[in-house]
Amino acid sequence: MFTILGADGKEYGPVAEAKVKEWILGGRANLATKARRADGTVWQTLGDFPEFGGAPTPTPAGPGEPPVTAPAFAPAAGPAPLAGTPAEISARLAGQAAAFDLFSCLSRSFELWKSNFLPLVGITLLALIVQFVANMIPLVGFICSLLLTGVFTGGIYYFYIGKIRGEPRDVGDVFAGFSKAFVPLMLTGLILNVVSFVVMAVFFGPLFIALFQAGLSATPENFEMPVMSGLALGWMAVGVIPMVYLSVSWILAYALVIDQGLSPWTALEVSRRVITRRWFSMFFLLICAGILGMLGLIGLGIGVVFTIPLFFGALLYAYEDLFRPQA
Repeated sequence: MFTILGADGKEYGPVAEAKVKEWILGGRANLATKARRADGTVWQTLGDFPEFGGAPTPTPAGPGEPPVTAPAFAPAAGPAPLAGTPAEISARLAGQAAAFDLFSCLSRSFELWKSNFLPLVGITLLALIVQFVANMIPLVGFICSLLLTGVFTGGIYYFYIGKIRGEPRDVGDVFAGFSKAFVPLMLTGLILNVVSFVVMAVFFGPLFIALFQAGLSATPENFEMPVMSGLALGWMAVGVIPMVYLSVSWILAYALVIDQGLSPWTALEVSRRVITRRWFSMFFLLICAGILGMLGLIGLGIGVVFTIPLFFGALLYAYEDLFRPQA
């Protein structure tokens, strides 16, 4: 893995050797470009590394054509962004869903975690603390939880997507949801909350009503849980199915909003359609990534600060595999 120092003074990476060669071939870097290994601190020219001593060079211009000059370094242009109806977009991405590999997502997340340990841990912790504090403010906290959860989550996704692609990211980028897509992310989160509330009201309404009635007629000392009929318990058990299905299917909608610029409902529907094709793979990925993230609970729980980036990394690698259009 290598980090490149661009002509604009910014660092790009770490990225794999193949990506650096792609940038050299595209004229975005050359053998005189400064670089260092991901685990090193010494800057050298790319030509000093044995991996690039025989790196390909851009094709020379033909007669009468202007010579190719390497511009200030910038990452290669990505594929065309997603556009169209949810059905059209999901059909375009169908082939990528077929090739989805959850174990590859977990493995790459671990490599990203190792090569970016301190930035991932520190910046993720900062974002989660800010969100937690905002949600704990009396009265305002409920509004923050309702309206800003998507904005905070979108910023975290944006930060990780950039790290995965080897794009420059700094502390402020983890709050990019406030500057890049505040209203769309807020609306996406609001839709998620409203739909979740409706599903819970339909399937868990009898329990809420029974608890409310029991609370009115009892004191804290003699309060007893209401006895539910078998039919009511069965109805609530059925309600778990749509809750889990939508929670998994919509988990990457925020990434589609902030990365691809999709509208809230289009992002939710594209996320649902694409993930549904590999729903169980995504479900097990979330379980495995969650277990990795929670390993930090060992040792009084402090270690979770260091392992939670593994969860976000695996999730966003899944996003790259499932939703980023192939060139």
